[in-house]
Amino acid sequence: MAGIGIVGIGFMGMIHYLAARKLADGQVVAVCSRDPKKRAGDWTGIQGNFGPKGAHMDLSGVAGYADIGELLADPKVDLVDLCVPNDEHAALAIRALEAGKHVLIEKPIALTTADADAIVAAAAANGKLLMVAHVLPFFPEFAFAAEAVRSGRYGALRAANLKRVIAKPDWSKGIADADRSGGPAIDLHIHDTHYIGLVCGVPRAVHSRGVVEGGAVVHLSTQYLYDDLHLAVSAVSGALSQAGRPFAHGFEFYLEKATIAFDFAVLAGEGHVATPLSVILPDGTVERPELGSGDPIDAFTAELGVAVAAVNSGTPAPQLSGELARQALRICHAEVESVKTGLPVAIG
Repeated sequence: MAGIGIVGIGFMGMIHYLAARKLADGQVVAVCSRDPKKRAGDWTGIQGNFGPKGAHMDLSGVAGYADIGELLADPKVDLVDLCVPNDEHAALAIRALEAGKHVLIEKPIALTTADADAIVAAAAANGKLLMVAHVLPFFPEFAFAAEAVRSGRYGALRAANLKRVIAKPDWSKGIADADRSGGPAIDLHIHDTHYIGLVCGVPRAVHSRGVVEGGAVVHLSTQYLYDDLHLAVSAVSGALSQAGRPFAHGFEFYLEKATIAFDFAVLAGEGHVATPLSVILPDGTVERPELGSGDPIDAFTAELGVAVAAVNSGTPAPQLSGELARQALRICHAEVESVKTGLPVAIG
């Protein structure tokens, strides 16, 4: 039973805690927060753009620490789960790795590629697992599409388009602060670059157009450039949607023998599926794969389950690869540069 220590009890820290309660081979043994109310279980002030609102949590048997140093000294903690603002990822991840703990970092791995390199190097130097929590591949719709493309059972991929749009994130000061979060082009859009790298492969270059506010790219449209000149992959992502639609995402994958489509949005406080996950076949039939409960917390449970299994076995988890997360960050930075220069940018 792997012991999990969650550092940072904001919206994502709460989601990770709720997800971990469903694990069979791991449990939260400690939390770390500067807020004494949160350490005592009063999470009523927490809210996000999906899932439940914060409530009073029963933290019986869970140690509460005000300082990460105390959590790192706890021998019951095997896996440090960092759910802190993005600009704190590098320093805290390196500190945890050097303390002999395995580390799971909520995406993105860091804000700069130099910091990402330093985290990866610290994991290697200390012989500990580094995992980055990109949850998108664990959502059933995205998991189905990824497997379908990689397996080739509907033929080769010819084109793909992804969408991820939110309203301005005024529900979280940390995320709304571009200096701390990296802005939508990193904090939000990195979901897409990671997923594209996982499913379609890492492109050789990107060409982007976008909207810049206060020096931060808040909306972009990107064409991913591959050596295969006839593979068309694109994405739209950003935080320009009005408050009545706080979240929307979806995709269309065009394969030789099928089109796979999905489109979801939250409108006026209600979730709406415009296009349920659909496999559209050449003969005109449409298949609707079974997806399970539809509870978004289950995707985080699956993600944490993979991390815990890696800790228990000592074997790296490819889905949570630090190297792939570092590459996803590089793609985002290349897109930001492309938006600001108007030119295609190679992926370094």
